[in-house]
Amino acid sequence: MAVQAHATAKYVRTSAQKAGLVLNLIRGRDVNAALATLRFARKGVARDIEKVLRSAIANASQKDGFGGDVERLYVNACYANQGPSQKRIRPAPMGRAFRVLKRTAHLTVQVVERPLQMETVPATPQQTESPEPATSTRAASSPKRPRGAKPKPKAAAKGRAKTASKTGGAKKKAAAKGGRAKKAKA
Repeated sequence: MAVQAHATAKYVRTSAQKAGLVLNLIRGRDVNAALATLRFARKGVARDIEKVLRSAIANASQKDGFGGDVERLYVNACYANQGPSQKRIRPAPMGRAFRVLKRTAHLTVQVVERPLQMETVPATPQQTESPEPATSTRAASSPKRPRGAKPKPKAAAKGRAKTASKTGGAKKKAAAKGGRAKKAKA
């Protein structure tokens, strides 16, 4: 059975939303890759998350049944819950006061030990052969256009443009330009 452990830091002086941005970077990664990511993250809360991650690793290494290899640990879950907000008052013009919320967050990181991988059995030649790759209808009909190139107009769009000009599309275009449509004198 895989060993799992977690660590929580409460009342960290940051908002849960800001901490969540950094936690999204390390979710699902190996602990060494996560520590490297946090070390070079350009957010202040990354230092606090690094401490919590190191604490979770230490908690996992103390559990019964831990294999002793920290390399097999990965971040299974990490999240930031909102903590209590401190309410402060900031002076404002004309004798008024604005309320300032100094938010806190509870950071939780859970690490799990990856199970040992069994040796893979080599596939037989029949299993390695795959049927012909299916081509999509789009790839068969037209090649992919270069990036930034405008799409070619479709035939149905051309037909609509012709009918619009016959039914007074010129008047609509002139009105759209900001000028009045000129009336034909009879």
